[in-house]
Amino acid sequence: MEVRRDIFQAIADPTRRAIMVLIAAQAMTPNAIAEEFKTSRQAVSKHIQILTECELVTQEQRGREIYYSLEIEKMKEIDKWLNQFRKIWEARFHQLNDVLSTMKKQKK
Repeated sequence: MEVRRDIFQAIADPTRRAIMVLIAAQAMTPNAIAEEFKTSRQAVSKHIQILTECELVTQEQRGREIYYSLEIEKMKEIDKWLNQFRKIWEARFHQLNDVLSTMKKQKK
């Protein structure tokens, strides 16, 4: 049975999030990525594989090396999902601000 992962499972792991931050600025080889972590090369490769399966990371062959980079379009899915909560939070902060402003005026 094949396990189908989604982007939220992929970003739930702190190592995978760290890999995404690393390759956001520039594409990197698996060895270069692995050098940044205190885990085995195999463990880092597994994380990269999961990110690739979830389409958060793309790979590009350059000569004999494979470079991984962040897939920005897929990141937009996460942002879109979070945006619905952002609107709720902003509305609540505005309500809180109104309450605090009213309390300040009443003290004067």
